[in-house]
Amino acid sequence: MAGGRRATGRPVSAPLPLRDVHLPAAPDWWPPAPGWWLLAAAIAVALLLLAWLRGRRRRRRQRWLALFDTALAAADTPVARIAAASELLRRAVRRSAPRAVHLQGEQWLRFLDGRQGHAFSEGDGRLLLDGGYRRDVEAGQATRLCALARIRFLALMEARR
Repeated sequence: MAGGRRATGRPVSAPLPLRDVHLPAAPDWWPPAPGWWLLAAAIAVALLLLAWLRGRRRRRRQRWLALFDTALAAADTPVARIAAASELLRRAVRRSAPRAVHLQGEQWLRFLDGRQGHAFSEGDGRLLLDGGYRRDVEAGQATRLCALARIRFLALMEARR
């Protein structure tokens, strides 16, 4: 570029007027992109499914507790209530742990204890062994056993195979 001329032979003109680069405006927050709509729909479906499952579980629990309470209410005496509780526990075990149905005596009580302590093998639960065959059982003792059996019945019914 000697003498104010370009290599093409034309004279150099005044510099071009350059302006700053203009960035586009930031995208609006509404309406969201399609991916956000899909995410919102997936979350809504998941929440509806969770609510439905919880309601189903709650209705099932209520049905099982009603079954237990109805069977005990039909029994006239504490001995009959103990026998009914024992029968319901056996039915629950048949559903959740079929191999344990044939357990008897101390093994049966230890199975009922599970991981929750020793309420059956060392506490009021021992009444399950012979309480259904006794002539008389103290009403308070039978009530405590039935409360304990109700909790274990529900846990066994909720257990998966």
